[in-house]
Amino acid sequence: VQLQASGGGLVQAGGSLKLSCGASGRSFSSYSMGWFRQAPGKEREFVSLINLSGVTRYADSVKGRFTISRDNAKNTVYLQMNSLKPEDTAVYYCAASMFSDQMHRAPYWGQGTQVTVSS
Repeated sequence: VQLQASGGGLVQAGGSLKLSCGASGRSFSSYSMGWFRQAPGKEREFVSLINLSGVTRYADSVKGRFTISRDNAKNTVYLQMNSLKPEDTAVYYCAASMFSDQMHRAPYWGQGTQVTVSS
């Protein structure tokens, strides 16, 4: 599976961005999909995931502000980010795994897209 993340950019605090992650290769619908982020000087952290059944999970820091969704017909997973805060600034990565409970060990990762939130 090859993953291509896009949609990052510079936005003011309180604004919104929508990230996309397109997948090619093996059957997209067979994979749980996740988003992670890594801020400068910090470790990569979990943001959100969506499993094969559409069940979602979020980090506490983004609950109520971010929404993950998937379109299996388009082989794409999305991350709608609202009410952005400066602390959301990071490189965002998408990931694919056949096991949603092992997303942090996902075998497939996108290249990352930069999100910068100005105060």
